[in-house]
Amino acid sequence: MTRAHDALVDRQFGPQAQAYVQSAVHAEGADLDLILQLATRAAPRRALDLGTGGGHVAYRLAQAADEVVACDLSNEMLAAVEAEAAKRGLSNLRVVQAPAERLPCEDGAFGFLACRFSAHHWRDLDQGLAEARRVAAPGATAVFVDGTSVGGALFDTHLQAIELLRDPSHVRDYSPAEWSAALARAGFRLDAMHGWRLRMDFSSWAARMRAPPLAVEAIRALQDGASVEVRDHFAIEPDGSFQLDVLMLQATAA
Repeated sequence: MTRAHDALVDRQFGPQAQAYVQSAVHAEGADLDLILQLATRAAPRRALDLGTGGGHVAYRLAQAADEVVACDLSNEMLAAVEAEAAKRGLSNLRVVQAPAERLPCEDGAFGFLACRFSAHHWRDLDQGLAEARRVAAPGATAVFVDGTSVGGALFDTHLQAIELLRDPSHVRDYSPAEWSAALARAGFRLDAMHGWRLRMDFSSWAARMRAPPLAVEAIRALQDGASVEVRDHFAIEPDGSFQLDVLMLQATAA
């Protein structure tokens, strides 16, 4: 049975909502600290966490904004975020269910916007960024963090292949050049960009998306059969754990 992309994303993430709330990979990171620093400096009345997932950006933004809207496609994910926010006493956080490409928010509603590890699931990056720019107030800071494709076609093909095998809702890990061009088309001015590497423990990486045994076997076959250049770039370990390139982009709504 075929499914629309939004339904596929919801099917992938809904049952794993609590896993993403508890995921150390998503709950920790210097990028979360930097997002909080930028939001504290901006002191927005309203802030948007676009593609909130386990809510980890929203929990940080709630410390800096009067109101935080955590938006996600999955109702189950949002229910988990609401429950966690209540445990943390974050009364200024509310949730909204919507795809990134169709936000039910008024123009210029947010003085700060952040999006972390979400855009590679969007059906249409340009439309999602256009919506982000529409709901961002002029001059608002926007921060985007995601896995990224670097080093040309050799590494790109391997990365997209293992991502898609693990998660059928994966669309693309975009390159820095693709991100820069897309942000400009949407009406954002790129202010800063930096990258780092994040070790992905294979067993938890696969389990978080409930990758079936056949998909896990295919990923391991791709890793085992990869060229020396690919194995070195991704630092593939004997158990399949690897290093993911991550990109953080800070922009201003022009």
